[in-house]
Amino acid sequence: MYIVKHHVFYLILIFSTIFSCSIEDSKTTISERYNNSLWIHYFNKQLTNVIISDVFSPPQTSRIYAYSNLAAYEAMRVDDKNFPSISKKLKKFKNIPSTNFKINSLIAGVTAFAYVGKKLVYDSLPLHNAQNIFYEALKKDNFNSSIFEFSKKFGEIVGKVIYDRSAIDGYLQRTSKKGYLVDEKNISKWQPTPPAYMDAIEPHWNSILPFVIDSAQQFKPNKHTPFSIEKNSKFYSEAIEVYNAVNNLNKEQLSIAMFWDCNPNQSNNFGHLMYNNQQISPAGHWIHITCQVAEQENLSNLEASYSLAKVGITLADSFIIAWDEKYRSNLIRPETYINKYIDPEWKPILETPPFPEHTSAHSVASKGASLMLTNIFGENYAFADSTEIPFGLPVRKFESFKHASDEAAISRIYGGIHYRPAIEFGKQQGEELIQFVLNKLKDSIDLKRNKFSNREL
Repeated sequence: MYIVKHHVFYLILIFSTIFSCSIEDSKTTISERYNNSLWIHYFNKQLTNVIISDVFSPPQTSRIYAYSNLAAYEAMRVDDKNFPSISKKLKKFKNIPSTNFKINSLIAGVTAFAYVGKKLVYDSLPLHNAQNIFYEALKKDNFNSSIFEFSKKFGEIVGKVIYDRSAIDGYLQRTSKKGYLVDEKNISKWQPTPPAYMDAIEPHWNSILPFVIDSAQQFKPNKHTPFSIEKNSKFYSEAIEVYNAVNNLNKEQLSIAMFWDCNPNQSNNFGHLMYNNQQISPAGHWIHITCQVAEQENLSNLEASYSLAKVGITLADSFIIAWDEKYRSNLIRPETYINKYIDPEWKPILETPPFPEHTSAHSVASKGASLMLTNIFGENYAFADSTEIPFGLPVRKFESFKHASDEAAISRIYGGIHYRPAIEFGKQQGEELIQFVLNKLKDSIDLKRNKFSNREL
């Protein structure tokens, strides 16, 4: 069984919300109109639209979100000395300059976000247009022109500082390295999978300079189960577990698999025609969970950007360590193994993504992001996730961030694309990573208001 999500672009619902509820309300003060997190949510949605249409891979996506949201935070925090620099604690970032001019932190933050985002994507026009929408709204509101210009300039300066670091993180150099060669003689190793049989993506992602951690190899996971084709072996039983899970899915398990698919470039066959559907990535999904929490709790743009920067950094380093292990172990995927040794006609629910098996990057990243959000907002934070609505799926409700991350992890078995060790050891990797990140980025900011924990849906 192969189920396809329809490709639906994000609607700019937040645009109408902001303009109908805020900007046109003459009784609302300037500070009230632009203080809540709707704007930073809006710009992350626009960035997501571009990432989807540009067809960036999961690790590439995590990098784009991390730099863009870090830039927004570093520009915004200058207006509030209670919020410390995050980039100062990261690897090889230059110091963020201060300013003696009076600035508007939101203008500076939006400008910095767009400055970086536009340089990290191919199609920069949507972000450029989003900037113009924001700027025009301010001009119509008779915003102080001097503060407006100083704020834009400062945002550009901060954006350049953040972007300059991206230019030395190894991203541009990775493509000059030797390409990945499929080991066709070793039956335990990864092979391209249907329907597209794509080449393995980003085999040198472990060469990217991390944000927080010391190296891509810092959190090596437990090794996968020794490969075997013997029917009485543990490896064979792990493949059978995936096989049986897909063949016996109930409605809820299918819903979980589809909700957490997050394959940004899905290939589909229709007769002799092959076409692709684009959708949100794992990093994008967790960024949008963060945006939703910030919006429903009415966080300021600064508070929201603080949360997004920390989640973005966690996601970026999660993909670096997961990708490092993927190409070190280079393990065969369930689909290939099952087709060769169990059932040649079997198909997974989800398309097997084009990279090796161990560990599950979605499990690593989801565990890391969920624990970062738990650190920021508290335990047992119940929330409703509407991220997948634009892709034809309903809202899902979760009792906590941990609940969501555990569901994301198990979705890989329900979808037929990972063995259990990749999931369980991936979760362990994410937990080890986040403890290190939390220690490195420790500060006195406390957003755990009473209303955050045990929130009723």
